[in-house]
Amino acid sequence: MPLKQLDQLLRIFWTFLRISPLTFGGGYAMLPAIQREVVVTNQWMSDDEMAELMTVSGAAPGGVGVNVSALVGYHLAGVRGAVAAVIGITLPTFFIVLLLSIVYAFLQSYPKMQAIMEGIHAAVVGLIAAAAYKMAKSSIIDKITLFAAASTVAILLFIPVSPIVMILFGLILGLLAVYLKERWGMKDPLAPKERKTVSKSITTEYYYFADGI
Repeated sequence: MPLKQLDQLLRIFWTFLRISPLTFGGGYAMLPAIQREVVVTNQWMSDDEMAELMTVSGAAPGGVGVNVSALVGYHLAGVRGAVAAVIGITLPTFFIVLLLSIVYAFLQSYPKMQAIMEGIHAAVVGLIAAAAYKMAKSSIIDKITLFAAASTVAILLFIPVSPIVMILFGLILGLLAVYLKERWGMKDPLAPKERKTVSKSITTEYYYFADGI
């Protein structure tokens, strides 16, 4: 294996290895950290590309954090990159969960341990909300996508519907919107997204020069 490719695989592995121990609450809680490392720190992908991978990962079976890691690794270095990313994201979690399970079995009845878990639960809600906000900025581009997002949240909150049904609903709605807009001679729904990318890149440049984070 060429040294350049090996170095890339090690970078992918190390990046996801560092993300895994620092995120609590499952795959969705990992998304802000993954997005920051992939898009901002390493600049491997753009915001729009990352949003598309997150969408595919959320629609696919399995943990969304592992799915995103696999897709990012595959995008960067093929199958080997996917394997490196998945191993990196899951290896620390396996040992941490094993250790925490042993510790929690002995300390679960203590009030301080219960307080710690309650605090973590609240923080996880914030992390998931942050991930949803980042995805919404690049995914909600017009009234149709806003309607799809709002109706999906409302239905899932108040009606016991399978998420698979809602994913199919979004798929059909998107295809129908594109078909009708093309038939009526209107602009394609993806056009605003392309225009937003130009302004976003300019904004991001000024953000970096201003030492934004």
